[in-house]
Amino acid sequence: QLVESGGGLVQPGGSLRLSCSASGFSLDAYSIGWFRQAPGKTREGISCISSRDRISYYIDSVKGRFTISRDNAKNTVYLQMNSLKPEDTGVYYCAADPFTPFNQAMCIRTGWPYWGQGTQVNVSS
Repeated sequence: QLVESGGGLVQPGGSLRLSCSASGFSLDAYSIGWFRQAPGKTREGISCISSRDRISYYIDSVKGRFTISRDNAKNTVYLQMNSLKPEDTGVYYCAADPFTPFNQAMCIRTGWPYWGQGTQVNVSS
């Protein structure tokens, strides 16, 4: 089971750190992706990280503002979000994939096998 946490309400320009934790299995061998779904829009991939090499990928709209990282000892993947904008509002999901060799294309696809329930992020003044 994947569990996201760290969402909340933040003013534009503020920061949040989202966490994606696993229970019952180790994330060591899983690529992890972060996705978000804004109101009225489809879910989109925003960042992902490979299992061992920690290669990361970001979509252009978050590049330079968001940082994905993983702490395998804590069985957790993080998404540090800085300089938040109102358009970052949405439900943020993490997803895990132990099967697909890591590649950038998978980061924007939503066909990942394992998903968390999501955490709400609201960026508003």
